[in-house]
Amino acid sequence: MNGDARGARFRLERMLPRDPDEPHRTASSLELFFDLVFVVAVSIASAQLHEQLRDGNVQGGIVTYLMVFFAIWWAWMNFSWFATSFDTDDWLYRVVTIVQMSGVLVLAAGIGPVYESGDLRLLVVAYVVMRVAMIAQWLRAAASGRVHRRTALTYAVGIASVQVLWALFLLVPVGGLRLVGFAALVVVELAVPVIAERQALTPWHPHHITERYSAFTLIVLGETVLASAGAVISALDVVETLLPLIGIAALTLVSAASMWWIYFWPPHHRAIGSLAQSLRYGYVHYFVLAAAAAFSVGIELQIDVLTGATRASDRDASFAVAIPIAVFLMGIWWVAIRICADRVVNVVVPLAAIVVLVDALLLPSSVLVTCATLVAVVVVLVMRDPVARTVRS
Repeated sequence: MNGDARGARFRLERMLPRDPDEPHRTASSLELFFDLVFVVAVSIASAQLHEQLRDGNVQGGIVTYLMVFFAIWWAWMNFSWFATSFDTDDWLYRVVTIVQMSGVLVLAAGIGPVYESGDLRLLVVAYVVMRVAMIAQWLRAAASGRVHRRTALTYAVGIASVQVLWALFLLVPVGGLRLVGFAALVVVELAVPVIAERQALTPWHPHHITERYSAFTLIVLGETVLASAGAVISALDVVETLLPLIGIAALTLVSAASMWWIYFWPPHHRAIGSLAQSLRYGYVHYFVLAAAAAFSVGIELQIDVLTGATRASDRDASFAVAIPIAVFLMGIWWVAIRICADRVVNVVVPLAAIVVLVDALLLPSSVLVTCATLVAVVVVLVMRDPVARTVRS
């Protein structure tokens, strides 16, 4: 290899915006690798939530899960939207992305202390590492072009300012004041893209960014099936008869498959056009993904009740399944299904979410009805095709 070729390999490209109409744009292998690392953190967060619910710490476990999941989801989402607009895929871009991935692994290590004692130090440090790497990406984008320079600088300054606040947040004592501080910082984090994008919209690729969300949802659903299967296998030596476990395993697979079917029924790229639509799609996915990841927790709690390994009641275990499924249904209906569905589908999907919750309230341990409700939604979707409709803000 001559010197010119070696020099070209290490030469940095200008981080110019990608074409939002680029044909055949798909997720890169680096992006898929990035997702897999994040699912490690999602898996640990779900496992810790299961332990909390199993031991009866319902309120504390759920609040902590929502806090931890925000850190995971927000770091993932910011990278994904940046990558759909400015992915250069040169060596520096890859290195900075891998730094973010290392932050995810540190964050995963910090999840346990948060659940056990409320110690947020390692979690916040890991989160700040990922966000500082994101600042570097935005500064590079600002230095590469004039059109989006102001937007990129606004992102960089906004993210940096919030990270200072997160560092100060560690000084807040455990308790109600810390929860208020966390909620306030979440609002500030969510406000950064809103402010930055008003300078000049970054050129997101509708098919590419929705594919990114779809890929992450697939991985989370796969992790849910894996965690549920692991719980079933662990209980084989405890139960007297295998029939209940076989039933739970079958219902889990059918429910997860139904959630997959429902999620992928609408053409997601239709859901994002304006800034308001894109923000809604991105932000509501926090609930969609958190619910999908928590579904396995409910299944594991069902098995705990069956084997007597928990103080939770049948109704508690039913709600642990019903609430994630209801949130998942309402979330994906709101951001993707309702805009391309006819009147029948737009009645059936929200109604199914209500039925699932009522089922858990009136018929404790009746996961069969919940699964049947999901299947019924799928049957309706098979019979009704998405319709063309102009998306409104």
